[in-house]
Amino acid sequence: MPITHILIVDDSATERHFLSELLTANGYSVSTAENGEIAIESIRKNPPHLILMDVVMPGQNGFQTTRAIARDPATSHVPIIICSSKNQETDRIWGMRQGARDYLVKPVDTRLLLQKIAALSRSVN
Repeated sequence: MPITHILIVDDSATERHFLSELLTANGYSVSTAENGEIAIESIRKNPPHLILMDVVMPGQNGFQTTRAIARDPATSHVPIIICSSKNQETDRIWGMRQGARDYLVKPVDTRLLLQKIAALSRSVN
């Protein structure tokens, strides 16, 4: 199944808006969540084909949320790309160990993000 529906998880309304505009302009349907708890609830109700996950959020952070999604048999099939301002190699490694498929540093290179989504779409088919 190709990726058509993407969930954006980010506590920044500006970032959610920016990514939503970018993705809808490129033909994707988008839903958003402002924190990890809302994201998990949203995934259970309307599973996306891909999740773009921020790390630094109040409450459950993106690493914790990624781990919860990746370890739950009901949601583990949904790929996650972490999009974070945390730019250390240790952050990237930790994110991948939590279950993320990829890790991008903010500000996100839009062309690279779209390439990563297209590559994931091909790999899940």
